[in-house]
Amino acid sequence: MAGPIILIAVIVIVVILFFQFVPVALWISALAAGVRVGIWTLIGMRLRRVVPSRIVIPLIKAVKAGINIPINKLEAHYLAGGNVDRVVNSLIAAQRANIPLEFERSAAIDLAGRDVLEAVQMSVNPKVIETPIVAAIAKDGIELKAKAKVTVRANIDRLVGGAGEQTIIARVGEGVVTTIGSASTHKEVLENPDLISKTVLSKGLEAGTAFEILSIDIADIDVGRNIGAQLQADQAEADKKIAQAKAEERRAMAVAGEQEMKAKTQEMRAKVVEAEAEVPMAMAQALREGKLGVMDYYNMQNVISDTRMRESIADEGAQK
Repeated sequence: MAGPIILIAVIVIVVILFFQFVPVALWISALAAGVRVGIWTLIGMRLRRVVPSRIVIPLIKAVKAGINIPINKLEAHYLAGGNVDRVVNSLIAAQRANIPLEFERSAAIDLAGRDVLEAVQMSVNPKVIETPIVAAIAKDGIELKAKAKVTVRANIDRLVGGAGEQTIIARVGEGVVTTIGSASTHKEVLENPDLISKTVLSKGLEAGTAFEILSIDIADIDVGRNIGAQLQADQAEADKKIAQAKAEERRAMAVAGEQEMKAKTQEMRAKVVEAEAEVPMAMAQALREGKLGVMDYYNMQNVISDTRMRESIADEGAQK
């Protein structure tokens, strides 16, 4: 009795393992959808560590949409790290929108890290990219702040290797700055905002990008600061500080010169006092040697007294 029971148990275990390893349900679903996928092909996917549902289900969608894709290409794209379901969905969307798109190009775009389905949808429904506020200064020194809205459509042929949205935003900002900076007055830009759009569009901003620019519209433009007047005020303040520094330098030189003159005057007075101190000694020596008479001495004293009297009268007159 034990032998048949063990045999039945082994058969049950083998059947369970078989159905777990071989996706029979998935094979039946594909067969019912008219997609011919061999059971050995599904087993081979298991051995290659490929999830069969990630290949078979997108293949069923492609067949139902009338798109013929070899299962080997889908499996190769999966093994390369691609998203098979997204690639198939993009091919179906492109076919419905009458956009020429091959599996190889769609797979390359997907492997490049771009959302190929979003790109196809953007080709049908253009996207609006809003730039941040761009500040620029006109020739009259008035600052203008502008914001633009760029309507773009994905260019599928340039998705691989093409620049993204940030490049578009940077180029539009550069065009806004160039247009405002070349305007004679800020009023000229305010009166004709379309000057910015025309200038930016004429620069061919879409070159080397993954987009096709349809239009550029100025959403908002405001008047900012008077940069020209502010720069002039700053320049005037700088000139004032330079003039003050030069005046202080001249004053310091004058003070130094005055102090030098005072020092020289004091030195001369000291020499005069020293010389005056030697006069009595010289006169006494002259009297002793007979070179100066008594009358000459009295005459000299009279001259000195007269000089002192005159100086005293001059000082009183100056005080009055």
